[in-house]
Amino acid sequence: MVEKVGVLVVSYGAREAAIVDVLKRSRKYDVKLYVVDKQRNPFNVEKAAEHVVIPDLDVEKICHFAEARKDKIDFGIVGPEKPIIEGVRDIVEKRTGIPMICPTKEYAIEASKVQQRLLFQETVPEVNPRFKIFSLKDLKTMDEAKKALYRWLDELEDKAVVKPDKPAAGKGVGVWGDHFTTREQLFEHFWENLQHGAVIVEEKIEGEESSFQAFCDGKHLVPLPETRDYKRAFDGDKGPNTGGMGSYKDAGEVLPFMTKADREKELEIVNRIFEEWHVADSQALRGIPFYLAFMHTGNEPKILENNSRPGDPEIINILPVLKDDFVDVCYKILDGNLTSVELEREATVLTYKVPPNYGGYAETFPDCVNRDEVGKPVDLTKAYALSKKYGDKIRVYPASMELRNGETYALKSRAVGVLGIAPDIETAREISLEGINAIKGGALWYRTDIASKEHISKSVRHMEALRKRM
Repeated sequence: MVEKVGVLVVSYGAREAAIVDVLKRSRKYDVKLYVVDKQRNPFNVEKAAEHVVIPDLDVEKICHFAEARKDKIDFGIVGPEKPIIEGVRDIVEKRTGIPMICPTKEYAIEASKVQQRLLFQETVPEVNPRFKIFSLKDLKTMDEAKKALYRWLDELEDKAVVKPDKPAAGKGVGVWGDHFTTREQLFEHFWENLQHGAVIVEEKIEGEESSFQAFCDGKHLVPLPETRDYKRAFDGDKGPNTGGMGSYKDAGEVLPFMTKADREKELEIVNRIFEEWHVADSQALRGIPFYLAFMHTGNEPKILENNSRPGDPEIINILPVLKDDFVDVCYKILDGNLTSVELEREATVLTYKVPPNYGGYAETFPDCVNRDEVGKPVDLTKAYALSKKYGDKIRVYPASMELRNGETYALKSRAVGVLGIAPDIETAREISLEGINAIKGGALWYRTDIASKEHISKSVRHMEALRKRM
């Protein structure tokens, strides 16, 4: 007899649609989903036993929803960072007894970039970029701040990254060469951020980036395959940074531009941080407490940042190719006995379609945007129909989309992701793009070069050149 299980899912976008999908595909369990969502995501509405919209993902409201259904819910899983930072696990577990898969508030490391850098400096100093912390407590006037900043920029030869301590504070992260090309522009960005709290200014690292993720039950780390995220808005890595326009993983554990030694070094680094953090009998870190952005330099890799949540889009590249039943994986995380997971030997490519005003880039629309479609419904039916051709090798995951009177509309953020699954990257990419091109309406656009042969070859050549310098 199939065992019934109720799962609370706290959702933001396509990442959680992938979580919902992999839970509902369980062959061992009859899964009933209770979804708290940022909007009426059409995928989640269809799959959920109960679906509620809490636009601000307020933890008190999430807890109230869970408490009213605590007899139906066996555990919860959280995707977005905001409720994790605000202590959703601590509150829900204390008031309802429902075990939650995400770190406790104490271990939501992205809550403070300053504390993140200081932790790494203590634990793995060799992989920290050079950095300085600035605060209005030390810099009383604009003139003092400018002098202190410019002294540091002299040391960095202006190649700097400006980061506010807290998420969504001030103007966000700014990068030399991307967001500003003069010291005056950099200072303006820095000064605005400084009004909201401490600011880190660190060196800009040259290299190739990879995303590392690991499941954790509090006692064990189970590393997942490497993925590559595409942050820039437009083809050829042009334009401003975004939340991620797509991502890929290879059939094995490493990316084409990485070596086994690169992977082993990452594992060593993450395990050192984990050993510093975890307590033997504590499950405070369960979930995906390590979602690290590594920059490979040809010598020591550098850590750009760490998050206490699954990556969006990077976890979407991994969940659909798990061999293990994901409900079993969740129970092992909760029981503290997850020591391994098995994945299909498949490559995956995820491409996002985004609305014309995504990130405020309307003035630099790609030529492919059909302005007559702005504000019109989006039709996903032809993309879903490709499952008749590809079976489960294609997945269509709505993200920042909502149902209105039976039709689906794109909102302001990434609208929909299409994942292709195949034995090699190029075939997976072709499937992803076929699905993307089957989506009509809403003036949606996308990067055409996610996981392209040209882009991957460029990364490989770049890493070969960096290694020769060492």
